[in-house]
Amino acid sequence: MNSASNEHHPQLKPTVENLSQAIFTVNRHAKTAPNPKFLYKVKHDSLQKLLKEGKAKKIGLHYSRNPKNSQQQSDVLIKCGAYTFHLPPSKMDFTALPHLGNLDSSVRNPRSSISLSQAKKLLMTYTGLKEGQHHPNNRKSNKYEKPVFKKLGESYF
Repeated sequence: MNSASNEHHPQLKPTVENLSQAIFTVNRHAKTAPNPKFLYKVKHDSLQKLLKEGKAKKIGLHYSRNPKNSQQQSDVLIKCGAYTFHLPPSKMDFTALPHLGNLDSSVRNPRSSISLSQAKKLLMTYTGLKEGQHHPNNRKSNKYEKPVFKKLGESYF
């Protein structure tokens, strides 16, 4: 009953509030999705476009909660509407933005009432992305290749 009523919602307008709620929904689902690459790509491209249009603002840098290879890493904190998000930083971000230290885990984004399908549709329309075009070498083209073992000291390149 609920899913049928969701399909009768009019197309959401790309307002800052709708876009930030949609990014929040996509980001929340990406954390548990079996193949989150497309969801993270939509989030990234949407935030980049919002930043370019002046509808979102980079606030500063936070230490990552889950750094790769156990090395200290930072993420850019972005404010968009009533929501905040993190994206990987560029080299310029390190010189242009203040470092805010550790992430304050007591700060939470508001709840979102947008479904994942509505959120994806809105963000895909906004960014022009299509599912399946997000990565040049899609899953189907990943063929197994035997590992190549070189002698000690030989280059792999």
